[in-house]
Amino acid sequence: MKIVIVIPARYQSSRLPGKPLVQICGVPMVVRTYQQCIKVLPKEKIYVATDDDRIAAVCKDNGIQYIMTSANCLTGTDRVAEASTFIDADCYINVQGDEPLFCPNDIRKLIESVQEYPHQILSGYCKISDEKQFRSSSIPKVVLRPDGRLLYMSRAPIPTNKIHGFEYAWRQVCAYAFPKKALQAFVATKDKTTLEQIEDIEILRFLELGLDVRMIPMSNNSVAVDNPEDVIKAESVIRQNCLLGLS
Repeated sequence: MKIVIVIPARYQSSRLPGKPLVQICGVPMVVRTYQQCIKVLPKEKIYVATDDDRIAAVCKDNGIQYIMTSANCLTGTDRVAEASTFIDADCYINVQGDEPLFCPNDIRKLIESVQEYPHQILSGYCKISDEKQFRSSSIPKVVLRPDGRLLYMSRAPIPTNKIHGFEYAWRQVCAYAFPKKALQAFVATKDKTTLEQIEDIEILRFLELGLDVRMIPMSNNSVAVDNPEDVIKAESVIRQNCLLGLS
């Protein structure tokens, strides 16, 4: 199967404007994400999909392939779908542009899972480590079927008991694998679906379209950058990794 990585990168962000170009220890975040990806696939198979000339300029300066997409894309997955019309492949792996510390082994695991489950939609998840994550509305929580397929995903603290306590839970890891046909079905709606709109979780659109999403267990090492506080956290992890010789 021909597999490529597409990194959607949108400049506008309500919580962190210009997010893909925010400096993480002196390196633009989208470049750091790309640097994690080239540890797994050659640069010829990695693209940034963006609607912003500033992001495109940074990609050009760093030798990164990029695709210019519409400013009207509803989500990152819509942007990947548009990019897929320019890039010929069997499977498109979406690594979010705000994942500067994304674990390369998790990308490898996703690629291996594509071989095991061809033509299926795949998404990552990991166990939630503490109640703060469980209660956070910025972290989508994952509920699975016994066979590993996605049952539901929510920003609410789920699953929970009758007194809304935290027992155990899982969270989304923002990496996906999409067959081209699934992407075509995704964008054919033209608008966000009802639950997708309420939860602000794009993967729910597939469920609402009647498509299964298989969840792949991954590490809990990723640090998604959604606000200024996350920048500080990501830089702290990078410095610690440098001290340990892990970067």
